[in-house]
Amino acid sequence: MPGQPHVMSCIGIPGIPIIQQGDNLADIISQAIREAGETLRNHDVVVVAQKIVSKAEGRLVHLQNVHPSPRAVALAHQAAKDPRLVELILRESNEILRVRPGLIIVEHRLGFVCANAGIDHSNVLGDEDHVLLLPEDPDHSAQALRRAWMKDFGLNHLAVIINDSHGRAWRLGTVGVAIGLAGMHPLTDRRGDPDLMGRTLQATVIGTADEIAAAASAVMGQADEAIPVVIVRGARYEPGEGRLRDLLRPKALDLFR
Repeated sequence: MPGQPHVMSCIGIPGIPIIQQGDNLADIISQAIREAGETLRNHDVVVVAQKIVSKAEGRLVHLQNVHPSPRAVALAHQAAKDPRLVELILRESNEILRVRPGLIIVEHRLGFVCANAGIDHSNVLGDEDHVLLLPEDPDHSAQALRRAWMKDFGLNHLAVIINDSHGRAWRLGTVGVAIGLAGMHPLTDRRGDPDLMGRTLQATVIGTADEIAAAASAVMGQADEAIPVVIVRGARYEPGEGRLRDLLRPKALDLFR
């Protein structure tokens, strides 16, 4: 007899207003969930766009308040970028890895490799001199949201992912990835399990948090969709106390550096 179909749903939550510094993000999202006729259930994963977390946490910077260092000025000439923006990129980075006109690839201070330290102009109120930095500690942000929602909705278990859009070294196009999480192990290690033919898996470690983040991003969109929160229901994941650092490839194993 065939097994039952497995269903995973991604429910985009509309009606979330433009977030300002100091807003209670957990309460605003809770209200939007209820107004959409939805609720949170045990074992749901709530995926939240990095931008609204950064805005609530006051990570908006006006470039007129940034004074570039000599290193930033030199690097800006190489990258054909505003020296003030490059100064912020330097402050948000552990290491500069690659530079070409229009692009600076860095190891972010949070440990992952990304373009321009994740600093963005898009979907940011204000003029072109306003930019948005990534959250200071996305894991902590996810943990705070998780605690608030578990209490608000009376849950025993919930996972939260803060996601962002990243490019990839080996393919074109951006995809959603987890940059912070709470309530789940971000990896699922299937090594030692049998495959469909009964052979033992030798190297299969699944990037579960990134897969869920990418699925949610397909609902969030990348432009004017205004869906910064997605409830993912039915995802297979292992509950636990995972962190972003669990997803980061050690430098010794990174063939792209």
